[in-house]
Amino acid sequence: MRPVKIITDSCSDLPKDLREKYDIDYVRMKTVYDGKETWASLDFEYYTPKELYDIMRAGNRVLTTQVPTEEFERVFGHYLEQGMDIVYIGCCLKQSGSVNTGAIVRRKLLETYTDANVFCVDSLNACIGEGMLAIRCAEYRDQGMDAKAIYEKILPERKTVNEFCTVHTLDCLKRAGRVKASSAFFGNLLGVKPILIADYEGNQFAFKKVKGRKASLQEIVNLMKEAVVKPEEQTCYLVHADCIDEANELAELVKASIPFKDVRVEYIGPIIGASVGPETIGLWAFGNEVTIGKPE
Repeated sequence: MRPVKIITDSCSDLPKDLREKYDIDYVRMKTVYDGKETWASLDFEYYTPKELYDIMRAGNRVLTTQVPTEEFERVFGHYLEQGMDIVYIGCCLKQSGSVNTGAIVRRKLLETYTDANVFCVDSLNACIGEGMLAIRCAEYRDQGMDAKAIYEKILPERKTVNEFCTVHTLDCLKRAGRVKASSAFFGNLLGVKPILIADYEGNQFAFKKVKGRKASLQEIVNLMKEAVVKPEEQTCYLVHADCIDEANELAELVKASIPFKDVRVEYIGPIIGASVGPETIGLWAFGNEVTIGKPE
C-alpha cells in the first residue's frame, strides 16, 4: 500500500504543533493589502495576529486569494514524487474555489504519476472545522487506511462538524461574500450579536441573533452543549480573532459546562480572519449531523 499524505490549506487554521503531530501539510493562499501580496502563513510569519487585525480595526480591508495553481503543483508534486498518495481537505466551495483548482492540478499531475491516487475533498467547512477533518483523516491514515478508504470514510463526517461562532457585525463577511446576504441585516442592528453556523451545504449562515456580547458567548456554549456527541472523547477547538482575554474566559465557561477531553484556544488565521474581522470568536466540535439548509 502506498503511503498517504494529508494536505489542507490556509483556511484550516491548524497550528504548527498539530500539523507536526499529525504529519499534515498545507497549500497556501495569499492575502492582499495596500497592493502587496503576502503568503497566508498559518504560523503568522509575515505579520502578527495583532498587526493583521489592527489593520482591519482601522477600517481597512484585507483581500484574499485562493490557492494558486503553481502552489498546488509544488506541494502535490513534492509528495507524488516521493511515491505517496494524497488526500487534500480543502476549504468549502461556498467560500473558496481552491478545491476546484486542486482537482484541475490533480488531473494534470496524474498524467505523469499514473500509479498515484489524489483525492480532493470539499470539506463543507472552513477555519478549524476544516482542520479537524484533516486531523481525522490523519488518524485514519495512522490506523492503516489507504487514500481511497480515507476519502470514503471522511465524506459523511463532514456533516458532523458543528460550528457556533459570534461576530461583532457581519460587515466583513458580507463584503467578502462569505455569508448569505439575506442574513447580513443582523449585523446592523444596534447591540445585536449574530450567531453563525456552517449549514448543510457549507454556507456561513447567521441563524440567530442575541442581545449583547456576553449573552452571545453564553449562547454558543449552550448551542454546542446541545449539539456535541461524546465530548469526553474529543477536543473542543475555541478560535478567536485577537480577543485572547475573552477567549480564555470562554474556555473556562466551556470547561464548566461541557465535559470535553480538552479545550484548545487558537488564533483565527489570516484568510479566515480577513473575512470575519477582529473579535470574532467561536467553538468547533464533532456532534450531531448539521441539518440546517439540508434539501428536503
